[in-house]
Amino acid sequence: MKTRIILLVFILSLFSCQLKKENPTVNIDSEKDAVEKAIKNSIGWAVNNKDTSILYSIIAKDENFLEVHPNNRVVKGFTEFKKAEKFWLDPRFKAIKTEVWDLKINLSQDGNVAWFFCMLNDINEWDGKPSVWENTRWTGVLEKRDGRWQTVQQHFSFAQQ
Repeated sequence: MKTRIILLVFILSLFSCQLKKENPTVNIDSEKDAVEKAIKNSIGWAVNNKDTSILYSIIAKDENFLEVHPNNRVVKGFTEFKKAEKFWLDPRFKAIKTEVWDLKINLSQDGNVAWFFCMLNDINEWDGKPSVWENTRWTGVLEKRDGRWQTVQQHFSFAQQ
């Protein structure tokens, strides 16, 4: 009886732990290109005439969205994220340029989730004074929803000197 139980547990374990195969219909290179475009647009939209339609096409529009800033501010949910629009669209805010480098993108085996790391310079002005994130570490997770890559979580941090 004990042997049968052990054998049954073993067989169930084998079936429940099967490795998921990569999706052969996913073109890894083109998906990574699309993810890279989404990442860069999610930070560069303000330089492009403050076009919020670009930004909101990339950010997940649900309350599970999460964004962590270097100053310990945590934005929880799309509703909270959208409140920053007052700051970005204020004429005193001027987006000057963004630079992304050392970008590393990984895809899940089924091709529906991507996570990334990069370095970022986000050069802006507020009321004519510099408002700059330089040498900022940026990580994030995107999920493919309805055929489009959506940022569901991102984290910005500064290295300690």
